[in-house]
Amino acid sequence: MHTPALAARNELLNTESAFEVLDRARALEATGRDVVHLEIGQPDFPTPGHIVDAAFKAIQDGATGYAPTVGIPELREAVAETTADSRGVDVTPAQVAITPGAKPIMFFSLLACVEPGDEVIYPDPGFPIYESVIRFIGARPVPLPLREDLGFRFDVDQLRELVTPKTRMLIVNSPGNPTGGVLGDRELDAIADLATANRFWVLSDEVYSRLLYGSVHRSILSYDGMADLTILLDGVSKTYAMTGWRLGWGVMPERLVEALGLLMVNSNSCTAPFTQHAGVAALRGPQDAVDDMHAEFAARRDLLIDGLNAIDGMRCEKPEGAFYAFPNITALSPDDGRFARDLLEEAGVATLWGSSFGSHGAGHLRLSYANSREALAEALRRIRAFAENVSR
Repeated sequence: MHTPALAARNELLNTESAFEVLDRARALEATGRDVVHLEIGQPDFPTPGHIVDAAFKAIQDGATGYAPTVGIPELREAVAETTADSRGVDVTPAQVAITPGAKPIMFFSLLACVEPGDEVIYPDPGFPIYESVIRFIGARPVPLPLREDLGFRFDVDQLRELVTPKTRMLIVNSPGNPTGGVLGDRELDAIADLATANRFWVLSDEVYSRLLYGSVHRSILSYDGMADLTILLDGVSKTYAMTGWRLGWGVMPERLVEALGLLMVNSNSCTAPFTQHAGVAALRGPQDAVDDMHAEFAARRDLLIDGLNAIDGMRCEKPEGAFYAFPNITALSPDDGRFARDLLEEAGVATLWGSSFGSHGAGHLRLSYANSREALAEALRRIRAFAENVSR
C-alpha cells in the first residue's frame, strides 16, 4: 500500500548543505575514518557556565511551562536594551519577538510581509535558506551578486538595477555567511536610500555582528528612516556558543511583532522559557567568554587564511567577520561540488562547495574555522596534499 502524495510545495524547499555533509562525514567516521570537520558553522566552545547555571536555576524554579508567545518580558527587555546600546537607536521591548532559534524570524517575516509574485532580493553567495523560503512562499527570488573583487560586497549600481515596483524585501547579511564579507558605508547608504524611496522591507541578518575583526559593526537599523522598514535578525547561537539552545529574536515595528505572534501561535506556541532565562544571562552577564572566543577565532582565521594562500592553485580573501573562509579553487577544479566531495572521501576534510550557496559562489569552498588550531593545521596539511595530487 502506498501512502498519500505529499504536497507539491515541498519540492520548492531546499536543504542546508552543511547538515548534508555533516551526516556524510559522520557516516565515514562510523567506518573508522578520521575526518576534520570544517563544514558546520558551530563554535567548538562550551556554552559559558553562568548561562548554563541560569537555565538550570530556571528549570528548578519551575520555568517549564508555556511562556508568552513573543517572549518573556525579561528577555524582550534585555534584547531591546542591548540592541539600542549596540546600534545607537531607540528600541522598546514591544518591538522584540523571541523565537526558537533565529531562522523563524526569517521564515515568519517572509510569510508576514511578502505576497506570492512579489520579488525578494537576496545575497548570492548567501545562506541557502534565504532562496529556499522565498520560493516556498511563492515569491520570486532575485539574486544580488557578492563580488570577490569587491571583498564580497555588492555593486551599488547593480542593486539599483534590481529594484523594481515588485520589490517587497531585500535580505542583507553582514558579516556574511559564507564569505565573511562585511558591508561598508557605501553599500548601507545605498540600501537605506533605496528602501526609504521605494518603501520595501529590509531583513538584516546580523547573527555574526559580534564576530568582526578590525572594524565596528554597522547596522541598517541605525540609518535615518529605517526603523519602520527594518527587521533585525539576531540570536545567541554564534556569539555565545549556544547553537543547540535554539534561541533567537527579531527587532521590528510593533505591528509586525503582532503578525509574527499570530504565526507563532499557529506553529510553535512559544519558545522554551528556561532557554529564554539563559538568554537573559547571556546578554546581561559577563562577556569575558565572548571576548576570549573572539580572540581565538581571530587567531584561527590568520592560521587558516595564511595556510590556504600558501597552497598552489588556491587564493582566499581575508574575511572581515564571522568564522568562515571562502577560498577560490578555480585553478584546481572546474567543479567545486566534486572537489569538495573528493576532498572528504579521499582526504577526510569536510567542507562545503561554494555553488551550494548560490550560482555566484561557484568555484569556491566554504571552510568553517570554528574548530581548534590543531584541527585546522591538520586540515591544511591534508588539503595541500590533496591539491598537489589534483594538480599532477
